[in-house]
Amino acid sequence: MEFPENLRYTKEHEWLRLEADGKEATIGITDFAQRELGDIVYVELQPIGTELAKDEVFGTVEAVKTVSELYMPVSGTIVAINTALQNHPELVNQSPYDEGWMIRIVLKDPAELETLLSAEAYAAMVG
Repeated sequence: MEFPENLRYTKEHEWLRLEADGKEATIGITDFAQRELGDIVYVELQPIGTELAKDEVFGTVEAVKTVSELYMPVSGTIVAINTALQNHPELVNQSPYDEGWMIRIVLKDPAELETLLSAEAYAAMVG
C-alpha cells in the first residue's frame, strides 16, 4: 500500500494535501480505505460553497458491500469537487491519491493541520 510522505492523514482514513499557496487543500480517501471498501460504485459529495467544521461529513462513498461517510480532516469551505467521480467512481480505487481526489477546500484554521497524522504514523496505525 502507498502512503505518500507529502500528505497528512486522519484516523478515519482520509488524506489531505496542502496546496502550494498554503490556503487550500485537496482531500480524498487513502489507498487502505479504498481497498477495505472494495469496488466503489458511487460517490456523493457536498456542493461547492459548503462550509464544514473538522470531523463533519463532507460526503459518502458507496461500495458493493457498504456505504461509508467521509469526514473533514480540518475545517474549511469546499471550493471544488471532482466531477469526474460522478461518472467514474472507480477512479477512487484506481488512483486514490491523484485522479480519485474528492474535494478541494479553503482552510479555515491552518493550525488544525497539526492534528493530522504523518505518513509514518498512519502506516503504523493501519499496520
